[in-house]
Amino acid sequence: MESTHRARMLAVASDGSIVRAHGAVDALVSPRSAMKPLQALAMVRAGLALEGELLALSCGSHAGEPFHVDGARKILSGAGLDEDALRCPEDLPGDVASRDEVLRSGGGPARIYMNCSGKHSAMLATCAANGWPLETYLDPAHPLQKAIRATVEELTCERVAATGVDGCGAPLFFVSMTGVARAFRALVQAEPGTPERRVADAFRAHPEWTSGTTRPEARLMRAIPGLMIKAGAEAFDAFAFEDGRAGAVKIEDGGQRARTPVTVAALVALGFGGAELDELATGVLLGGGRPVGEVRVR
Repeated sequence: MESTHRARMLAVASDGSIVRAHGAVDALVSPRSAMKPLQALAMVRAGLALEGELLALSCGSHAGEPFHVDGARKILSGAGLDEDALRCPEDLPGDVASRDEVLRSGGGPARIYMNCSGKHSAMLATCAANGWPLETYLDPAHPLQKAIRATVEELTCERVAATGVDGCGAPLFFVSMTGVARAFRALVQAEPGTPERRVADAFRAHPEWTSGTTRPEARLMRAIPGLMIKAGAEAFDAFAFEDGRAGAVKIEDGGQRARTPVTVAALVALGFGGAELDELATGVLLGGGRPVGEVRVR
């Protein structure tokens, strides 16, 4: 054994009882982008008029593939805005092929390629629909961010203990993993047609729009219809299934390579299985271009 990652893991049954808990699951944590479905819910409640793929993109940490970029531009143009309104940092696409194509064509980093540009475009569209200031939409005191905070507190059934700043510049809220799992359950178990279910249904129907065509979260949602799973920076995952089974994972050192294997372990603890989960249960380490080791849960 060369390296060790310590993980917190929570797995909750359909009746809300804890099936498996490892580590301080009630301690404060920043779920980072795993909170995007809750941010999108607050926007839908505030009048964001998006459905389907574009609503899914609003919840997503996309890979900068061409359809992601086009989608973010559609959200902006639908609100009468363009990329100049975005306040997220400039970046290159996370998807390697898409990044290489941008560079080959003479392009460079841009805000629209940043993985949170779908969320930021939706935030701007929500502000435009309400007549709220556009330039300060990332300020925690902005009406949009106050609405998001209230939604987070409502669905987690917790008070936000602290507010930080995410890599994209948006406020991020510290709650517990238990609260995050509770919130995800509320989304998938809401009545059809409600804002909560609109977000959950769009998310689950278009997994490639919430992550990317090759991301493990999309692979898991394709393998388990009815599953909703969202990753966050610093190695956080949150998920819920349509029957109420749910969970959350946090790798304490932020090591992303351990995130998916631990998430798969949580899903297996809840009775899920299949070839796709078996494949994602370990992370492959390469040496000289061939597998020479693995990351696995123990």
